[in-house]
Amino acid sequence: MSKTVGDFFVERLYEWGVRTIFGYPGDGINGVLGALDRAKHKIEFIQVRHEEMAAFMASAHAKFTGQPGVCLSTGGPGAAHLVTGLYDAKLDHMPVLAICGQSAQTARGAHYQQEVNLDRLFQDVADYVHEAAVPSQVRHLLDRAMRTILGRNGIGVLVLPNDLQEKPYEDPPRKHGSVFSGVGYGKPRIVPQEADLRRAAEVLNAGKKVAILVGAGALHATDEVIAVADRLQAGAAKALLGKAALPDDLPWVTGSIGILGTKASWDMMNHCDTLLMVGTGFPYAEFLPEEGKARAVQIDIDPTMLGLRYPAEVNLHGDSAETLRLLLPLLEQKTGDWRRHVESQVQDSWKLLENRALQPANPVNPQRVTWELSPQLPPDAIVTSDSGSCANWFARDLRVQRGQMYSLSGGLASMGAAVPYAIAAKFAHPDRPVIALVGDGAMQMNNMAELITVAKYWRLWKDPRWIVCVFNNQDLNQVTWEQRVMEGNPKFEATQQIPDVPYHKFAELIGLKGIYCDSGSEVATAWREAFASDRPVVLEFRTDPEVPPLPSHITLDQAKSFMSAIVKGDPKEGSMLAGVARQVFSSILPKDKD
Repeated sequence: MSKTVGDFFVERLYEWGVRTIFGYPGDGINGVLGALDRAKHKIEFIQVRHEEMAAFMASAHAKFTGQPGVCLSTGGPGAAHLVTGLYDAKLDHMPVLAICGQSAQTARGAHYQQEVNLDRLFQDVADYVHEAAVPSQVRHLLDRAMRTILGRNGIGVLVLPNDLQEKPYEDPPRKHGSVFSGVGYGKPRIVPQEADLRRAAEVLNAGKKVAILVGAGALHATDEVIAVADRLQAGAAKALLGKAALPDDLPWVTGSIGILGTKASWDMMNHCDTLLMVGTGFPYAEFLPEEGKARAVQIDIDPTMLGLRYPAEVNLHGDSAETLRLLLPLLEQKTGDWRRHVESQVQDSWKLLENRALQPANPVNPQRVTWELSPQLPPDAIVTSDSGSCANWFARDLRVQRGQMYSLSGGLASMGAAVPYAIAAKFAHPDRPVIALVGDGAMQMNNMAELITVAKYWRLWKDPRWIVCVFNNQDLNQVTWEQRVMEGNPKFEATQQIPDVPYHKFAELIGLKGIYCDSGSEVATAWREAFASDRPVVLEFRTDPEVPPLPSHITLDQAKSFMSAIVKGDPKEGSMLAGVARQVFSSILPKDKD
């Protein structure tokens, strides 16, 4: 049998190092699927329940491995379903390749079934998108797509008409108009000019109160950030995607920043005189120093992210670890009271979080769920979170240990990413425990179906510990509080209230373990039971929707809006006020004794 275009395509993917593809079948991509079958498992195909989840998994695969993620779909609706997950990867600068089927070339332009102009559909999300027309073209399309996503940390989309996939493969002829491409790419060493490093050192050496903000670009630069922070006697805050960049046992690490951040991070940013930003695109400028009150230096591998959030005096285009290593010898050893002040604020923040987590609630305080999880997390755990109120507790209450991994949908902040992220993490690291934190809204939206994917594959995993924790409060809670605090409106029950679903029982129906907890005193026990399970677990907590996801700092406008919501008549006014009171006065109220 002669080699088909599909066969060549799969072989070339393997040469590029691809070993896993997340996807869903369809007749538009059957030629490639047949080739994957003939390749005898050289590339593992993971069958998902929905193409959007395949794209989320590809994004997460890139985050948890450092290698490009690959997803696959048929044409038409299948390809359209990929878009959300691809935007997740794009906004978080992850290299992902999408492989899409298409209607037959002979039918293109005829308003044929499932015919969609996919090159136009993907034009914004993709750094490189092209539809193949002839067999000899496929070679350079794939090579260029892979090199583009690796070099730019971006998105590539290749569209293959289904009849083209079955045609005999042909190398390009050696004549005018042909292109001969090859496999391979090695990332360069990108560092700033020495003069710029010296300018940056001058700014940092002049500062008396230095604050550091790290993001996902610092995940591979932990040692370098610690060395620079010690030299400058700085405190350090973490953007959400950089949560694992620094362990929280360092007393000068203030934790998360922003709406989901800590009081210690807020205090540090408002009192520093110098800011060093490392590999971060943190979006909320109101949580950074006021413009003009701090000098700034920024380091980023992507030059388009430099000077974007805060007007840095020196912008350093370079790899975070490499740049910090070159910068360190130019920095002077600082002394003084600044770091002691930061460490004092950090201690106070942890005490405040503990008090808030242990306040009584009806029935379970959602903060307690993550607070009790934190000390039970194995040192090699991988934790994912969905968007929504659970991301608050993920950001604030989990203490990172060195060696753990944490991630979520950052730039896109999409609902529905936690479970596919956790599945991808488990396939990438089958010997490590994985935990997903998910709100009931995201579970109902699209995550419940992917539990079926877990039921299909979990016996292949070396370590069966895979836990999805569901915060069941029958409320789209983050938006409810945004309606109250940001808009000054009462909770709009028509949009916010969602059905009660027994998630733990669904898990049992499909052969997983289900655990249900509706008592604050049983939270720690429920986590221990989940970690001891011989199979994946859905751990459902009945949490109180009236525990507010309070920001680190409440503005006067937010306070006025909240009072406006009360005046207008919030349907949960009594329980809401009680919940807010417990959180605001948590430092002086007694802890829950149940």
